[in-house]
Amino acid sequence: MSETLLDRVAREQLEPRWQQAWDTLTQLSGSGTFIEVFSQAPQVLDFVLDKFYAHLFFGGTVAQRYKQLARLKLSLLHGCQTCNRQNIPGALAAGFTQQQVDALIFADTTPFTAAERAVITYAEQVALTNMEGKLSAQLLAELREHFTQEQILELGTVMAVIAGMAKLSFVLDVVDREDYCPFATDAVSAVV
Repeated sequence: MSETLLDRVAREQLEPRWQQAWDTLTQLSGSGTFIEVFSQAPQVLDFVLDKFYAHLFFGGTVAQRYKQLARLKLSLLHGCQTCNRQNIPGALAAGFTQQQVDALIFADTTPFTAAERAVITYAEQVALTNMEGKLSAQLLAELREHFTQEQILELGTVMAVIAGMAKLSFVLDVVDREDYCPFATDAVSAVV
């Protein structure tokens, strides 16, 4: 369980609109810590849940399937256990099969379409773990076969916000990490 140093607001004390978010997050991931901590900054939580997720992640012009795939690939690369617990069901709900999810876990892209493989490669470039990430001419050409430039920017922005929120969540210790997480406390202290 995450061991944040920040204060938490108990579910019963949350605004009603955040209680439902807490319920959903807890049901999917087993922890509502993110909501408990961020509810102390209502404008920030409103940005994350309403403006980002409701309007851009679940809205926008890019099909939900691709955003769910990118989000899952990022959480797998980052080793966010809390994220994986909610992103796997999200990918399944978006139409991916358990076989595809399992393949993604093991970095096997063969059961994916060309458009999906381009999204996976794009996510690998945006991931926090890839310090040399770059949109190459080849990747851009692969993405342009399936997406407009506007959609490529939208998908990249979605991934950037997700990656940044993942990093902040690790720093604040409001999410649980996978054993392989490169941002685990032991891994970070070994580097410093």
